[in-house]
Amino acid sequence: MSIVRGVRYWCGVWAVTLLVLGVAPNGSLAVQPDEILADPSLEQRARDISKNIRCLVCRNESIDESNADLARDLRLLVRERLVSGESDKEVIDFVVERYGEYVLLRPLVSGSNWLLYAAPPAIFFFSVVLGLLYFRSRRLADATQEQALDQRELAKLNELLDN
Repeated sequence: MSIVRGVRYWCGVWAVTLLVLGVAPNGSLAVQPDEILADPSLEQRARDISKNIRCLVCRNESIDESNADLARDLRLLVRERLVSGESDKEVIDFVVERYGEYVLLRPLVSGSNWLLYAAPPAIFFFSVVLGLLYFRSRRLADATQEQALDQRELAKLNELLDN
């Protein structure tokens, strides 16, 4: 009787696993068959561009991976512009002009964005410098506190210890 329960349990586990895997979002299913271009080189360029453009609905997914309607519209826009003969840079520039630089998954290192790239190393550098200065000042403070007692202080200490 317990063997039958074990078999039922594992069959249920496998059924749920297969169901979850079948229903789970899959990036390869995001690009619909009617979107795919006939020219393989143009399609590859479109996929490369789409992997670097953020889905404005999903936020941390590219439009190549997203199933959102806006992502589909952007994929179609990219393909339409590539078919019309535009270069990859022109397509990306058009999308950035239309939706802002936020649409890029990897922001450009230009304008005020250089601050985003330079801030972490600069903060680390200044933290190390401040830490070294702090430890140096503590070492100097400890050195000044370890002075020997003068004769008057030594006499007073002996007097206190004798009482």
